[in-house]
Amino acid sequence: MSGRNTALTPPAEAAAPVRHPDAPAPGELLGAHYEHCFGCGEGQPHGLHLEARAGEGVRVTAEFTVKPVHQGAPGLAHGGVLATALDETLGSLNWLLRVIAVTGRLETDFVRPVPVDTVLYLEAEVTAVAGRKIYSTAVGRIGGPGGPVAVRADALFIEVKVDHFIDNGRPEEIRAAMSDPDQVRRARAFEVNP
Repeated sequence: MSGRNTALTPPAEAAAPVRHPDAPAPGELLGAHYEHCFGCGEGQPHGLHLEARAGEGVRVTAEFTVKPVHQGAPGLAHGGVLATALDETLGSLNWLLRVIAVTGRLETDFVRPVPVDTVLYLEAEVTAVAGRKIYSTAVGRIGGPGGPVAVRADALFIEVKVDHFIDNGRPEEIRAAMSDPDQVRRARAFEVNP
């Protein structure tokens, strides 16, 4: 059996995901979870500046434009950048559950090249929850929701406490995030990635 059939397959006792009652409304822009995040932060000049929106249920959509600084082969998006876009979008799902979670496993399929200056449209959803494990899937399409599939991913996120970041992050960034008077921004700063 491959890793996909075991690590990324929810166990039989897994539950359907439940959107938190305080989750952002469908259509609401989620905004950056942290200013200096490479995936969504405006403080990263070469970052993806990915914009995610809450969807129905436990789903999100997101978009980002592939810039020349994101290329690998001439004129094409770097595969690692595409994987980052998928990871960022999948991580945004945890905001709808209102949990802090980190990427435990991300398995990506690259279906077709993504040219520079292309808008990549991403859709993601949580498929199941089992204890601290959150199972999700995403797809990226070229140009819009009806465009050709370029990338797909399945992921496993693990719910953690804020101590995970306090114990492992650089103290100056942790202090800055923890001292933010905006409680929503402070909570969102710790929402995705290890």
